[in-house]
Amino acid sequence: MVKHPSSHDVLRQARQILEGQGAALTHVSRTLDERYTQCVTLMLSCKGRIVLSGIGKSALVARKLVATFNSTGTNSIFLHAADALHGDLGMVSEDDVIMLLSKSGETSELKALLPLLRLRGNAIICMVSNPTSFLARSADLCLYLPVQQESDANNLVPTVSATVQMATGHALAISLMEMRSFSASDFAKSHPGGSLGKQLYLRVRDIVTQEDPPLVSPQASLRQVIVEISSKRRGATAVCHDGTGVVLGIITDGDLRRMLESNLDLSTVTAQQLMSAQPKSIGADEMATAALLRMRENSITQLVVTNGDQQYLGLIHLHDILREGIV
Repeated sequence: MVKHPSSHDVLRQARQILEGQGAALTHVSRTLDERYTQCVTLMLSCKGRIVLSGIGKSALVARKLVATFNSTGTNSIFLHAADALHGDLGMVSEDDVIMLLSKSGETSELKALLPLLRLRGNAIICMVSNPTSFLARSADLCLYLPVQQESDANNLVPTVSATVQMATGHALAISLMEMRSFSASDFAKSHPGGSLGKQLYLRVRDIVTQEDPPLVSPQASLRQVIVEISSKRRGATAVCHDGTGVVLGIITDGDLRRMLESNLDLSTVTAQQLMSAQPKSIGADEMATAALLRMRENSITQLVVTNGDQQYLGLIHLHDILREGIV
């Protein structure tokens, strides 16, 4: 029979669950001892890969931790304990360090797998919530993660236990990352396709269109300026010195609107009269995030892009940055 609890009851239960998981994490953090440091040292000295394995929900946690380790500089693979007993054990090399995840420490597949790994000479770490279990007694190092109660009233659903496994795995990943002095640029190499990676490696020259950028001479007529802005669809055009290509100014569509409110003779006005001198600019080798920050600081939507000799290369627009998914 489906219950229809009040909103108050649902929120109260949710808060209790989250607070219970938070308390469990605090308890685990206070339980950690020198064995955690030994695990970090062993994993740091590993000449092969960190092989994470488990069954059920622990296997899902292990698979997620593999992704976290790999993205933070620790070479890892996932090995499902059941599949390992049917051929996948062949992916493990003697230089690998094994990490077995299990709440009970008595999972039959892991109990069968551990002696086989021992015969191959692999160092074995276990992550368990039962300090007297088979895995705890048999592994080289044991991370004890005490879990007194799962989130449900029947103490059946592996919720708190999965949370503490995941969080402890994240702690190991960050500890290893810090020990390796893993930098932001290192992180970007593992995340080139995501927005975070783009923030770390994408430069202005990767975005700006340098082929036929909007450009007029100081003597260009109003008609030439309007045609250049509308045809290049950048919302502006640069005004450059005829001989050197050095930027003298910029004319935006906003400048054109303000011109119409002035007393200038539209038949004789030139680009030099319309332009804003010393426009905000950015070097082609600067980060795209720096371009975004400069636009925000100056409340503008485009920047002039120059090379090392301050020669004009093109315009970068706010939309170019947004299109890359950086923000």
